Amino acid sequence: MLSRENVKLGIAPIAWTNDDMPDLGAENTFEQCISEMALAGYTGTEVGNKYPNDAAILKKHLDLRGLSVCNAWFSTYFTSKPQNETIKDFIRHRDFLHALGAKVIGASEQGNSIQGQINTPVLLNKPVFTKEQWGKVAGGLEKLAGLAGEKGIRLCYHHHMGTGIENMAEIDELMDRTKNVFLLYDTGHAVFAGIDHVKLLEKYISRTIHIHLKDIRKDVLARVRTEKMSFLNAVREGVFTVPGDGMIDFSSVFKILGDISYKGWLVVEAEQDPAKANPFEYALLARRFIRENAGI
Repeated sequence: MLSRENVKLGIAPIAWTNDDMPDLGAENTFEQCISEMALAGYTGTEVGNKYPNDAAILKKHLDLRGLSVCNAWFSTYFTSKPQNETIKDFIRHRDFLHALGAKVIGASEQGNSIQGQINTPVLLNKPVFTKEQWGKVAGGLEKLAGLAGEKGIRLCYHHHMGTGIENMAEIDELMDRTKNVFLLYDTGHAVFAGIDHVKLLEKYISRTIHIHLKDIRKDVLARVRTEKMSFLNAVREGVFTVPGDGMIDFSSVFKILGDISYKGWLVVEAEQDPAKANPFEYALLARRFIRENAGI
């Protein structure tokens, strides 16, 4: 079992309003989203596209509901844009999160990513980094890790479908090439990519500082393969769901984290169509599952 003293539980707003497909959840307001998070029993949130850009205003809204910001996605473009552009954007992002008290930043290399291409099969056309590109990504991320450290924040990398760091070999490459970059471990993206999610966590548990708990619907994943769906269409069809509602066995994940007395955030993140999967109801489902199976 996990320790309530060491582990905080958050949830991502992407179940209420989708950043990549704004029509999903367009009817859901920022206030409804964070209020339902608190009502469902969560104490943390990541940052969504409807959240105020002013840290003081955002913090006021969250404080009223007993919520805090644990992380916010950051896109790097080291393989497709000049490094200084990503660094400039990162410093602004870092300072925003620092003002909110966050201790981690989750980054993902989006240069040449296909995750946002609605007609590109996600399992067939992902980018593959050249040796030169690997150097740019690893070197750039190390610089961002140093910049994050100036504010007492740690940088973690989010392996993600449709990107150049998706499968086990690519995660290994990144971990081998960096020293100060940690791992944002995502159960759903690991299984989607064909990775043994338990072995991934076991291998990099010492570098795992942030965790996304995401489940997979087995039948939809099979359709993604046979129908050659894009990542966005896979999301629309419901390939992701909350822990306890899909095919992933989380018992080993919770045991590994309990054995090492993991300290940090567990974040429920399951982007779905809110019209098909009521965000509040699924937030409650996930909260109950985690309480019953992880002890927190």
